[in-house]
Amino acid sequence: MKESWQEKKEKRRKKRKNSDRYTFMDFLLDVVDWVPELIFLPFRILFWLVRGIGRFISDIN
Repeated sequence: MKESWQEKKEKRRKKRKNSDRYTFMDFLLDVVDWVPELIFLPFRILFWLVRGIGRFISDIN
């Protein structure tokens, strides 16, 4: 009985390891990766706009 249980356990591990399912842990890692991007994006856009306008004005003079 113990041997069959071990075999089933190994099959389950291999199945999970080779699975391409999107898990909750994958979701959490995606969120942790995207949160800083979403926070800094407005500041980055503002920086590029101010820089572009500054270059435009300096080119006019």
